[in-house]
Amino acid sequence: MKSEAKTEAASPRATRSNRAVRTPGGLSVRLDVRALIVVLLLLLAALAASVLLIGTGDFPIGAGDVLRTLFGGGNAGQEFIVNELRLPRVLVALLVGASLGLGGALFQALSRNPLGSPDILGLAQGATAGALVVIVLFSGDARQVTGGALVGGLATGLAIYLLAWKRGVHGYRLVLVGIGMSAIMTAVNGYLLTKADLVEATRALVWMTGSLSGRDWAQVSPLLALCVVLVPLVLANARGLRMMEMGDDVSYALGVRVERVRLLLMLSAVLLTAAATAAAGPVSFVALTAPQLARRLTRSPGPNLLPSLCMGAALLVAADWISQRVFGADQMPVGVVTGVLGGVYLLWLLVTERRAGRI
Repeated sequence: MKSEAKTEAASPRATRSNRAVRTPGGLSVRLDVRALIVVLLLLLAALAASVLLIGTGDFPIGAGDVLRTLFGGGNAGQEFIVNELRLPRVLVALLVGASLGLGGALFQALSRNPLGSPDILGLAQGATAGALVVIVLFSGDARQVTGGALVGGLATGLAIYLLAWKRGVHGYRLVLVGIGMSAIMTAVNGYLLTKADLVEATRALVWMTGSLSGRDWAQVSPLLALCVVLVPLVLANARGLRMMEMGDDVSYALGVRVERVRLLLMLSAVLLTAAATAAAGPVSFVALTAPQLARRLTRSPGPNLLPSLCMGAALLVAADWISQRVFGADQMPVGVVTGVLGGVYLLWLLVTERRAGRI
């Protein structure tokens, strides 16, 4: 009787944040109110950080003037600084962070492992290898480096999928193959650096750090187009991904085409990660930490795709603001800041889990 009473008492609390919304056409949609609030707050945080970031620089601009300029009310100098110099960098930060957050959530859900992120699985290292080949062997320009990074990421993702395939792709095989591929690509990158001359090696090291400096509208357009196509496609398959977390047999029984959905979502995650790496270099830890932070805020099971996307965008914009403001004239690449913050968060998480007796 006590257990039944406890279950009945806990049930309303467990479902309090869920609401069923019925459309005029008879379609019923389950709405997680807490997750929706988290998404809205993260969007507001990302936009607020973006306004502050646009106003940061050698010529500071107040938040009110930034907003006025974005809506066409600034003077000629403000319009040039905001629209031509700083807005593209902020948009690249938002798009790269969103792509990494969503890609990390997809990989963690598909591998059913919180460490199943592009940083661990070798995709970032593969994209870096593609960029280094263009820089070191062909002395390519910025556009060619971007293309090389995209090709390298796609080739690495395809290799991981094929090597992990055995009557389907399962989480533990995906993670193990990815760790092995990461080690191989790291060795390849080190070898390429030893073959470069001083100028090319310096250029390659700057790119490998992960930076948003010098980003313009040329990086915004392709990344925005990719996100416009892939984000709705991924969200449309969120229900199938959620069912796949219960296991392939259950998913098949519920009518989910498991391998088709898995292949589609893996391809989307690889494209998002490779495009983000091509635009800003291998920015570390965003894809790993954004889904975990989003899950802790929403307190909701499942992949948390949209909260992870918003969390990634907010994290990268905030990290870029920190890189420009905290260290004064010695601005640090954003990849260094995300690496430090991500490492601190990972250590804190390990200590917390150990104290809780879960590891």
